[in-house]
Amino acid sequence: MDPLPQRTELKSLALICAAHFVSHFYYLVLVPLFPMLKAKLGIGFVELGLALTLFNIVSGVVQTPMGYAVDRFGARRVLVAGLLLGGLAYVSIGLFPVYAWILVASVLLGVANAVYHPADYAILGTVIDPGRLGKAFSYHTFAGFAGGAIAPIVMLLAAQAVGYQAAIIGAGVLGIVVAVPLALAGWLDRTAAERSPAAAKHIPLKQLLTPTVIGLFWFFALLSLSSGALTNYSAVALVSVHGVSLSAANVALSAFLFATAFGVLAGGVIADRTRRHGDAAALGFGAAAVLILLVGTVSLGPPLLVAAMAGAGFLSGMISPSRDMLVRAASPPGAFGRVFGIVTTGFNIGGTIGPLLGGWIMDHNLPRWVFFSSVLFMVMTSVMALASDWRSRRQAALAVP
Repeated sequence: MDPLPQRTELKSLALICAAHFVSHFYYLVLVPLFPMLKAKLGIGFVELGLALTLFNIVSGVVQTPMGYAVDRFGARRVLVAGLLLGGLAYVSIGLFPVYAWILVASVLLGVANAVYHPADYAILGTVIDPGRLGKAFSYHTFAGFAGGAIAPIVMLLAAQAVGYQAAIIGAGVLGIVVAVPLALAGWLDRTAAERSPAAAKHIPLKQLLTPTVIGLFWFFALLSLSSGALTNYSAVALVSVHGVSLSAANVALSAFLFATAFGVLAGGVIADRTRRHGDAAALGFGAAAVLILLVGTVSLGPPLLVAAMAGAGFLSGMISPSRDMLVRAASPPGAFGRVFGIVTTGFNIGGTIGPLLGGWIMDHNLPRWVFFSSVLFMVMTSVMALASDWRSRRQAALAVP
C-alpha cells in the first residue's frame, strides 16, 4: 500500500485534530457556568451534577456500538454527525435553558461524545503513514488537551461579555463550524475504502474480543483511575497533607495538567522510534508513579512540589501515543474503530469511579491516599502495558510461518 502524499496526511490530521479539540472543549462548556445556571434556574449543584453523570453514562454505553457504526457507515460521516449533534445540543440549551431539557441534551451530548475516539483513530490509522503515526496520535491528543484547557476561561469570559445563553450557543456553533470542512471532505471516504480490507467489516464481536483487547480495556480503565482522584482532589489534599497554600497547590495541579499536554508531543516522537510501545508506556508511567509517591510522602516546598508535579504530568502524557499504538497493534486491519470503541469504554468506567473514590478518600480524612491510590493504579497500569505488549509480540511471532 503506497503512502499518501504528505500534504494529504497533514490536511487529514488538521481536520481530525480540530474535531478532537471540540470534543474536549465540550466536556467543560457547562461546568464553569454552574454558578450562573444554579442562580438562574433555581436548582442545586447536585441537580447540575446529574447532567454530567448522564453524559458519562450514555457515552460509556454507546462507545462500543459507535465503533461498529464507524466501521459500518464510514468514520467521516459518523464524525460529522457527532459534531452536528453535539453542536445542536448546546445551541438548544442556550435557546431553552430549562433544567429538564438540559438533562435531555446531556443524553444527546453523551451520544455525540462517543463518536470522537472511534472515528478519529479509524481515520488516522487509515491515512497516516505508519512511520509517522505516533506523532500524529500525539498531535491529536494534544489538540484535545488544548480544547479542555481553554474551555473554562473562554466560557467565563464569553458569559461575562454576552451572557451565559449566548456563550452556550456560541460553543454549539463551534462544533457545527468544524463539521463543515469534514462534511465536504469526501476524499477521506474514498481513501478509507481503498486502504481498508472489505472483509474486516464482517468480523464478529467475539473475534475482536481477544485477550489483548480485553486487557487494553482494563488498561484504559486503570489509566483513567490513576488520574481521576489526582486531577480532582490533589489540590485540597496537598493543603491538608503538607500545609501549602491553596494557590500553591493549584499552581502545582496546573503544572501537572499543562506538562501532560506537552508530554504527549514528546511521546509521539518516542512512539515512532520504537516498536516496544508497552515498554515505553510502562517506563513512563512507572517513573511518574515514583514522583507522585514522592509528592504524597515528602514535604517538598512549593518550588520542588511544582517541579515534581510537572515532571509526573510530562511522563504521564508521554505514554499516550504509545498507548494508542498498542490499540492499533491489537486491531485487525479495517477494525480500528470498533476496537477503539471497545477499549475506550474503560475510560468511562474509570472516569465514573475515580472522582467518587477521591471523594470517599477525602471524606474519610485520608488525603495522602489521593496520591497513594494514584500510585497503585499507575503501577497496575504499567504492568498491564507490559502484558499487552508481550501478548502482541507473541501473537505476531505465532503468525509468522
